Amino acid sequence: MDDINKLAVQFTDYYYLKFRENRAELASLYRPESMLSWEDSFIQGRDGIMEKLINLPFQKVEHVVTTRNAQPSSPTVQSVIVSVTGKLAVDGGNPLQFNEVFHLIPDAATGSFWVLNDIFRLVYS
Repeated sequence: MDDINKLAVQFTDYYYLKFRENRAELASLYRPESMLSWEDSFIQGRDGIMEKLINLPFQKVEHVVTTRNAQPSSPTVQSVIVSVTGKLAVDGGNPLQFNEVFHLIPDAATGSFWVLNDIFRLVYS
């Protein structure tokens, strides 16, 4: 289980770093069959997902991860579900709580993982 938790930390650290520094670099994590639920929007495919992420209406974003939970998602494939909670601040505004879930699939050719499902939601309380 330590390996899966290390994977969750490595993946989310990388993802939120690229999200902050250059969202276009996230394209390598998505495939044509990838799906993104962003609040009430549903987008399928790398091109549509990247268009959504790149054109979000803010310039600066900072994620502060509070929790990360990871579980295997298949008994036959080393896929992983990662659930993240935390706070994010956009353009210097007040932090907002968020929840994001990634379903990661292994890429046998590269030894890395890509995102099949990405579900993002702000948490209003």
